[in-house]
Amino acid sequence: MILKETYTLANGVQIPKLGLGTWFIGDDQAAQAVGAAVKLGYRLIDTAQAYGNERGVGEGVRGCGVPREELFVASKVAAELKTYDAAARSIDETLEKMGLDYLDQMIIHSPQPWSEFRVEKRYFEENKAVWRALEDAQTAGKVRVIGVSNFLKDDLENLLGSCRVKPMVNQILLHISNTDLGLVEFCRDQGIQVEAYSPIAHGEALKNPAIAGMAKKYGVSAAQLCIRYAIELGAVALPKTANPEHMADNADVDFTISQEDMETLKSMARIADYGEFNVFPVFSGKPLA
Repeated sequence: MILKETYTLANGVQIPKLGLGTWFIGDDQAAQAVGAAVKLGYRLIDTAQAYGNERGVGEGVRGCGVPREELFVASKVAAELKTYDAAARSIDETLEKMGLDYLDQMIIHSPQPWSEFRVEKRYFEENKAVWRALEDAQTAGKVRVIGVSNFLKDDLENLLGSCRVKPMVNQILLHISNTDLGLVEFCRDQGIQVEAYSPIAHGEALKNPAIAGMAKKYGVSAAQLCIRYAIELGAVALPKTANPEHMADNADVDFTISQEDMETLKSMARIADYGEFNVFPVFSGKPLA
């Protein structure tokens, strides 16, 4: 059963292969969503300071009935916080807001503030300062796993050149038709675990005839094919939903995609239209290029 399967991170910590993403789940709904997911067997819960639901997620974690040490709780330092002090303070605030003694994972949400996402200014020095705050939080026992999100190869190389602790994860937008195989391979070579957010392409993959056709071949839904695709690539899959039925369906992915079909999916034409999420694909607030 996929919910019991894990990857081993660089420091020996086990991370579930499938988790619950909580982007766009309201703070007032988050506790119920977490409780439902845990009841189904989910053990990885992913949130972020920018999601505005850390309080609710923390409530769900504390009240779900499963011992804290059996859960893997992850959050993200807001993209706009680019100094050591601001990042360090935010980690403490997240712990307080969630009512937890420690986080299993804390990552930098983006190499740049969202208003400047993928623009010329790269914030290399600022990210080194934020990284030091994460390293110190890990040393202090506040965080078990530290990493990044939306980092490109040169963003990673910037940290790798001077860090005490290498980034252990890189959470990126990864789905059928949008797979940066070069970045995935680089992360693998560096011992950095890739995590796939929005593995169903913000829901747009469900409307794609080619994906639907491939899913039918395996007797699964388009969503299940998308989630299995991310896992076949060796990534952690983080589909987001507050619907318990969808949570259960998303976890029913104990099948294998053939190597031939994986190659077809890797090269599938890009889904360029994310519908309502076009202006907010990764919290950038900007339309896709």
